[in-house]
Order: sequence, then structure tokens, then C-alpha cells
Amino acid sequence: MSDRLLAALTRRRAALPLLAVVLCLPPFYLDAFWLRIGLFSMAAAIGAVGLALLSGTAGQLSLGHAFFLAVGAYGYAWLAGEPGPGLPPALAALLAVLLAGAAGGLFSPVAARVKGIYLGIATLALVFLGHHVLLTADSVTGGFNGRSVPPLTLGGFAFTESDPELTVLGVPFGAEERLWFLGLALFAFTWFTARGLQRGRPGRALAALRDSETAASVMGVDVARHRSAAFVVSSMYAGLAGVLLALAFRRVVPDYFSLALSVDYLAMIVIGGLGSVAGATAGAVFVTALPLLMTRYADQLPLVAAPGSAEGAVGPTEAARYLYGAAIVLVLLYAPDGLHGLARRVRDRARRRRPRTPAPETAVPTSPQPSARPKEHTP
Repeated sequence: MSDRLLAALTRRRAALPLLAVVLCLPPFYLDAFWLRIGLFSMAAAIGAVGLALLSGTAGQLSLGHAFFLAVGAYGYAWLAGEPGPGLPPALAALLAVLLAGAAGGLFSPVAARVKGIYLGIATLALVFLGHHVLLTADSVTGGFNGRSVPPLTLGGFAFTESDPELTVLGVPFGAEERLWFLGLALFAFTWFTARGLQRGRPGRALAALRDSETAASVMGVDVARHRSAAFVVSSMYAGLAGVLLALAFRRVVPDYFSLALSVDYLAMIVIGGLGSVAGATAGAVFVTALPLLMTRYADQLPLVAAPGSAEGAVGPTEAARYLYGAAIVLVLLYAPDGLHGLARRVRDRARRRRPRTPAPETAVPTSPQPSARPKEHTP
């Protein structure tokens, strides 16, 4: 291993604890609004990482990501709530993720045989089918008005406001503060498992499938099996994101899990960079935080009307969609590998411009010169 690679790995390992400490600080300094933005961004990042594995690494187009998010969110609300089995919330969350994976497994035979735009159209049907079921299955979903989400409890600790109140370092910890650390733990789990999948044999097999199915088949990759597995894993990540979203919203309604949500997730992975876990995270933060920030500061932004204004005005949500639509166009034109690729190129360019310290000069050994022989006198 070269010294430069060893130094880079050492810096990265040293930066991880520092990053973890920085991410644990916001609940002590930020108010509930910023913590909600962070929670929604972490939930979106978990779902975006799953879609990045499916579309970026495996090369499968999916427009049905919102369906699996709804399965996770409503699965948890029903399994842990009343009416419903009333299971322990932690068990209900785990079963909701497995339920989303089972839904992906039921659809995986289609994903194993169909690809490209045809798979996208097939998954699009899932969104409309799921929305219809959410509206009509009143006993499970609550119909148009949705249903409330039971709080999560782990070992007697509730991730909500409860009596007695919890205070840490003089800061009262309510629902947002408690859920922040739960979201960090789930996102860290998602990050490391997804990176492990990409760097291991499954990730290399999926990348080979994306580049050329014929070449991958010749190398011994089971095309149908790996396609199905990628769809199931992506569905489980979406189910986990749905559970965290349900806990953050505290109420789930059918209209949230519409086609627009699936398009938002496609925007996340395109803006961040296809096939990149870090890029999917950056795209998720951008797409999630932008409309919330524009809603809060709508009265200070030009050409943006506050929510509830007169008809014909551009609201903050519509303005945010215009902005990240323009961001998609700019990314496709000038940075096809997304924000992650752009950041990598900027970092590499900065390293090339960094002046290098010249190596100390070493004395070059010289061969000894033959000593002058005295001139012999001739008799």
C-alpha cells in the first residue's frame, strides 16, 4: 500500500469520530424547525440510498419507490397501533421493514425479466395501485384522513414527549431531539451496509449487470437472481425510510405517498450522483430541505408567495420544484456524475494545485578519479 493511500485512509478514519460528534450537537443548539428538517432529510437519505443501489448500481429504473415507503409507514402504524395487532413498537418497526421487502419480493419476478423504461412503467402501476388501496382500506389505513402513528419505545424509553421530562446537559429533550439520535443511528446503519454491498461481490455483480448483461452472464452472474435481490434490498431501505418518516410526521396520509414523491427520489439520486451513497445523501438533503426553507422564508424571497396566498401566485413548494428541476438540467449538462462527482473533481484539482515540497537533494556518489602518475624520466 502506497504512503499516499495510507495517509488518506488515516485521515478518513480520524474524521469519522469528529463527524459523529458534530452530528450529535444540533439537538443541543437548534430549535424544533431545524431538527425536523434534519429528520426528514435523514429519512429521505435512507430511501434515496436504496434507490441509488437499484438505479445507480444495478441500472434498474423504478418509479414506484413511494409505494414501498407507504408500505413501511402504514405497516408500522397498523402493526403497532389500534385498530391493529398492537405489537411492541420496536417489533412493529422491524416487521414493517420486512413487509416492504416482502412487497418487493412479490414484484421481483417482474423486475427480473423487465428492464429500462418498461420496468419504470411497471413500477409506476404500483404507485396508483397503492394509492387506491390506501384510500379504500379504511380499517387498516384510515382512508383519506390517514391514521396517527404510535410513538416508538425501546426498553421503556419513548421517542416522544413523556413524563417525566428528559433533560440532557440542561437541554429538554422532546420528540425531535430524541428522534434525531434514532435517525442518526438508522442512517449510519444504512450508510455502512450500502457501502459494504457496493464494495463487496454483490455490488461488483450489480455493476457488471448495469454495464453489460451479456458480459456479466459470461462471468457467471445470475442475472435474474441479482436483479430480484437488488429490488428487494431497495424496497427494504424504502420501508425503513417510511418508518422514520411516519415517526417524524406522527400521522400518515395517502396523498403524501403519490407519484410526486417517487419523482422527488429520482431527482435526489440524479442531482447527487447515480450509484453513489454520499451523492444520494447530498441530493436527499437538497431536495428535502429546499421546500421547507422556502416555506419558512417565503415572505423574504422574491417571486415566491407565502402559503395560502391568492390564486395564481407561485407557492414555495412549486418554486422549490422549479429550482431542483433546473438543478437536474444543469447537472445533466455540466456534471453528469452529480454533486458527488463534482466534489471529487474539485478535490482532485485542489490536490494537483497544492505545491509539493521538493525532495531533499542527496549527494550523488562519484567514481574516484585515478590519481596522477608521476612522469617517468627517460634516461
